[in-house]
Amino acid sequence: MSSKLFLTTFSILLVSASLSLDYINILSHLFNTKKYLSNENHVTIPIEGAVGPESFAFDPHHGGPYTGVSDGRIIKWLENERRWIDFAVTSQHRDGCEGSHEHEQREHICGRPLGLRFDQTTGALYIADAYMGLLVVGPEGGLATKVADQAQGTPFAFTNGLDIDQRNGIVYFSDSSSRYRRRDYISVIVSGDNTGRLMKYDPQSKETTVLLSNLTFPNGVSLSKDGDFILVSETTNCRILRLWLHHSSNAGKVEIFTELPGFPDNIRRNPKGEFWVGIHGRRGRFLKWVISHHWIGNALTKLPFDMTRLYSYFARWGGIGLAMRLSEDGEVLEVLEDKSINGWKCVSEVEERDRDLWIGSIRMPFVAYKKRSSNRN
Repeated sequence: MSSKLFLTTFSILLVSASLSLDYINILSHLFNTKKYLSNENHVTIPIEGAVGPESFAFDPHHGGPYTGVSDGRIIKWLENERRWIDFAVTSQHRDGCEGSHEHEQREHICGRPLGLRFDQTTGALYIADAYMGLLVVGPEGGLATKVADQAQGTPFAFTNGLDIDQRNGIVYFSDSSSRYRRRDYISVIVSGDNTGRLMKYDPQSKETTVLLSNLTFPNGVSLSKDGDFILVSETTNCRILRLWLHHSSNAGKVEIFTELPGFPDNIRRNPKGEFWVGIHGRRGRFLKWVISHHWIGNALTKLPFDMTRLYSYFARWGGIGLAMRLSEDGEVLEVLEDKSINGWKCVSEVEERDRDLWIGSIRMPFVAYKKRSSNRN
């Protein structure tokens, strides 16, 4: 093996391992944690022919959850029948999309639905598809319609998180990068890419407005209970930002809501106004060093290796599942962890419904469902 190839292989193995396996002492960062729970009392609901239930949504009739998976479908869970059914797709090109093969290489054709949210007044489901942009589909499902794929002349390259203000129908969403696509998301992290944006879409005027730009991997998006601020996770920086909205006395102010021990994915508000954050993985010391030296990360992205695919292997067989519940002030209230070999990993989202938790992942071939006790604080 040549020295160049050895160095290439060694560097990528280190990055991949840092992203997926370095969970030692992760909980030491979570001081003031009020409750720590293991993987007890959860079940897994398999998904056939696909992986990666990224996000969850429930319709106005309490049906669901609905979730988007790796082959471009949005599927709906029928509780009474204990099975998934097809609900919608984000691309009309479906040849070769379905099946048990790896779907990443056809995501740009088949679509990859990520963030989901229903407008509870109209019954329309809004979809942030990583490749197709912001889309919407009616209550009966079918082929989704594109409503936005660019803002201020810059096309979306990696549409990701999404939330809706149910009072006026405004859709808030993120575009994680203008440089990299979803299947290269590890490159977004190691390169320190800061071309991401937070935007809003007005269904009445059909206008898309950029709220924040120059973000490093903006990902999950969630409005506060009163609608006075919006949160957006900056995955690379392992933190969540808070943007105060126009009807707040702090309108326009951006501040750090909380710092996290790992890479945050989606953010979901529960009925109390608290926030669940899925943690994709921990940022170890080596990876932190790589990110702080952008020239190293940029060099890694040019090597003849698929870092995202290699990382996926490590992530599936190593590491743990991690999620956190935060107060409206960013205080850590609760930590969920799963260390089991076959448990949930690379947590993308936690949706709290009637106190029970639906746990998503961009990698696993199932949804984790956690029944909650009635005495939670």
